[in-house]
Amino acid sequence: MINVPELFGSMVFNDKEMKARLSAETYKALKTAISSDKALSPKLADEIAEAMKEWAIEKGATHYTHWFQPMTGLPAEKHDSFIDPQEGGSVIMTFKGKELIKGEPDASSFPSGGMRETAEARGYTTWDPTSYAFVIGTTLYIPTCFVSYTGEVLDKKTPLLRSMAAVGKVAVKLARLFGVKCNSVKATVGPEQEYFLIDKKLYNSRKDLIYTGRTLFGAAPPKGQELEDQYFGAIRTRVLSFMEDVDRQLWALGVNAKTRHNEVAPSQHELAPVYESINVATDHNLLTMEVLKRTAEKHGLACLLHEKPFKGVNGSGKHNNWSISTDTGVNLLSPGKDPANNLLFLTVITAVIEAVHKHSDLLRLSVASAGNDHRLGANEAPPAIISVYLGDQLKAIFDAIEEGKTYKAGKASKIEMGVDVIPDFEKDNSDRNRTSPFAFTGNKFEFRALGSSLNIGCPNVMINVAVADAIERMVNILSDVKAEDFEAAVRKLIRDTYKEHKAIVFNGNNYSEEWINVESKKRGLPEIKSTPDALPYYTKPENVELFKHFGIFSERECEARKNILLEQYAKVINIEAHTMYKMTAKQILPACAEFMNVLSESVKSKKDLGMSYDYEGSVLYKISRLVDKAYAQNNELEELRRTASNISGIEEQTKYLHDTVLAHMDSLRDTVDQLELLVSSDYWPLPSYGDMLFYQD
Repeated sequence: MINVPELFGSMVFNDKEMKARLSAETYKALKTAISSDKALSPKLADEIAEAMKEWAIEKGATHYTHWFQPMTGLPAEKHDSFIDPQEGGSVIMTFKGKELIKGEPDASSFPSGGMRETAEARGYTTWDPTSYAFVIGTTLYIPTCFVSYTGEVLDKKTPLLRSMAAVGKVAVKLARLFGVKCNSVKATVGPEQEYFLIDKKLYNSRKDLIYTGRTLFGAAPPKGQELEDQYFGAIRTRVLSFMEDVDRQLWALGVNAKTRHNEVAPSQHELAPVYESINVATDHNLLTMEVLKRTAEKHGLACLLHEKPFKGVNGSGKHNNWSISTDTGVNLLSPGKDPANNLLFLTVITAVIEAVHKHSDLLRLSVASAGNDHRLGANEAPPAIISVYLGDQLKAIFDAIEEGKTYKAGKASKIEMGVDVIPDFEKDNSDRNRTSPFAFTGNKFEFRALGSSLNIGCPNVMINVAVADAIERMVNILSDVKAEDFEAAVRKLIRDTYKEHKAIVFNGNNYSEEWINVESKKRGLPEIKSTPDALPYYTKPENVELFKHFGIFSERECEARKNILLEQYAKVINIEAHTMYKMTAKQILPACAEFMNVLSESVKSKKDLGMSYDYEGSVLYKISRLVDKAYAQNNELEELRRTASNISGIEEQTKYLHDTVLAHMDSLRDTVDQLELLVSSDYWPLPSYGDMLFYQD
């Protein structure tokens, strides 16, 4: 039996361990440095490093690594041992403060978006003491930031920390104006991680899954998700064993893994944590994805984190539950018992409404990727139009404020179960809206547009900065208001702001044609459909100024991020197109030819015997025509791919890849999927959707 409280955080150099192993003076200095963003002295750093090393060695560590998040989106690590050679051929285990605080990986091998020349190799990793170090296997992992020799930001963690500081600073000012005592305000998040599990042997038989993370071919099986029997269904024995293993590992690493269940699609699942500081939550989500993949292999499974690994069934997202709270425990998004009269709550909600409306382009670009393009707007995820859901009660409160009326709350209704043994219970004030991209869910906002493989750092940077912009404007208006006029000024501010930005508020069905094609356009809300359309907004002048104002990015860093992500998109589509070409030429067409030979022999034999060969002849004719079509389409695909590679401008190249190459890939896929339905399964070279989605324990 697992002792969860004893297991939890056992592989983390957390506050409990620091307090026990550091001197009282050093522990206090470290906590002060974390809260005030002050550098540690070399002497204190040495003591912390020594204590961390001794703890890590006790946990089985022989090496350490500065664990950082370059713009590839995946964590990076370089392992160094603790050994220090001594005279006589012996070694001791050492770890100094300078090794804890600073590392020096080769920065030339990571994307820089043109900020650095290939020859300029020096980069620095710097310890982030706000996220605890941990041990996996024989290595001590130290969360770090990553910057170039000249100070440019090369990672996803640094902007996130800056954005948290930005929104926290202005939120403290706002809270104090309302009489809330606090020293700091922290943005928190709980990211829900969706994923697929398939049998590892089947995974190994699919080059498309290996190289791209998604199936480039695959006919729909007779049964998909139409019976709706997967969602919240009984968890299969093999999967449950995997989930239990994942939970144990995550708990040991201090990850608050809370909920596990089957998702909508066959073989699709979800893991949801308890919310925590965004910086820590981001690190923990990266750990979660790595643990999911590594543990799946132990159980003979493959974990698919791609947003759309299977066509025709629900893709995988990562719902981002964002909130903001004071260090005294006040959630600024909690409505309390009387939300209509909770002016601070209404002010913060209004700030979020303004933020999303004014900066919807930033929210959209933050979730842009080649994988997520397949998911957004597919009636399984929010459309590419950003809107805010408030719920009926909160919307009614704001409507009353706008109209200058007093909101009268209805009596809370009960749901009567009609069974004596089951107690009745009160209904929530509003239903949930799973079609909304940005929905208020009681004491937080759920940003539902994130893709499952995404690093959550960028979306939360954008939320933090957008909200900081809105709150700062409100603070500037309210700061000089006299105490006796304060309430009236707040109500006016809420009313005016809501009136200006209410176009973003929509409580209806975001999947409906009426909303997508008519109503959203009437409101002037942009529909940014693809990654090549979204990423150029990084360098929109207003956005550059916003980032510069809050110290998040320089103009050069904005340009670099846009270019890095566009180049990444181009590489992904190129890999997919090349994989598709190779699979068609080397696997699918030869398999079809082999089966055609069998059919031809059968036709010839039956014809010689004077027997009917209607079936064989008909199938042979259909396959022959489709094979010729697939052969021509495949050759054309390779020509289009090469044409794309010769386009010099990255924005033009990505547009061509999206508009022309991807469209052609869809056509080739349609032809090949028709072939799969005609060619005998004994000859078809790829595991089918049915095989993969309904694998046996």
